[in-house]
Amino acid sequence: MIFIGNSSLFVKKMNNSLTSKRERLISILKGYGSLLIAYSGGVDSTFLLAVAHEALKKNLVAITAKSPLHPVMENQDAKAFAQELGVKHMLVKSREMNLPDFTANTKERCYLCKKYLFIDLLKIARDKNIEYVAHGANVDDLEDFRPGFDAAREMKITAPMVDVGLTKNDIRTLSKQMNLKTWNKPPMSCLATRIPYGTQITTEKLEMIEQAEQVILGLGFNACRVRLHAKVARIEVDSADIERMLEQGVRSSIVGKLREIGFSNVAVDLEGYGQGSMNRTL
Repeated sequence: MIFIGNSSLFVKKMNNSLTSKRERLISILKGYGSLLIAYSGGVDSTFLLAVAHEALKKNLVAITAKSPLHPVMENQDAKAFAQELGVKHMLVKSREMNLPDFTANTKERCYLCKKYLFIDLLKIARDKNIEYVAHGANVDDLEDFRPGFDAAREMKITAPMVDVGLTKNDIRTLSKQMNLKTWNKPPMSCLATRIPYGTQITTEKLEMIEQAEQVILGLGFNACRVRLHAKVARIEVDSADIERMLEQGVRSSIVGKLREIGFSNVAVDLEGYGQGSMNRTL
């Protein structure tokens, strides 16, 4: 849509809409009284935690899952931000890697992971006399294949940002206004999403993927996914970055380091990064 002539009026209306959504979110959070947040440290859950702290002050706990599914750096960033806010934060070891139905990597993988995580979070909430547990879903997430949402609904985990209609762009805009460092953070997802459905999930594979992505991010790329196909690394980066990745020096560095990690072949996906690209097979 193109706005000509009165663009300032459009911007004003958009800002008013965002302000209204934020105010409704604060109202919902205050209504909880006390809250436990499933906190990954990503764009969405960081914004939710910051607003919840504004609404609830000390009546708030953040829980981050500690698992081979999540890069160590993500957990460290989550812990640091919670400490900066002054929010009580806990790292809880999750148990999905002990579930044969999860490691078999069926299309219900996300459902099983979230179900058992939420079981643990609900127990912690009960022990601490916290009435509500929330996760950082936004309305854009509803457009993708997300069986974890089914687990959240079944277990009465709230999604306050969905309730007020916040999109990913809304959250980034509001995060920037709040000076949150995560406002332009690349999207993150668990490392299991890099492994094709039906291929066994192992700690070794997850470690290979994490190390490979750190190599690429360390070369200055803003976002990447290393999809694992047997011993082949299929790299997705933003389409604007593909040309740079194919430069001889960059390409040679990536190939050499990924082979040291254990990959036999390295390929670049010419479509670029696509959220949920592994779900195409479904």
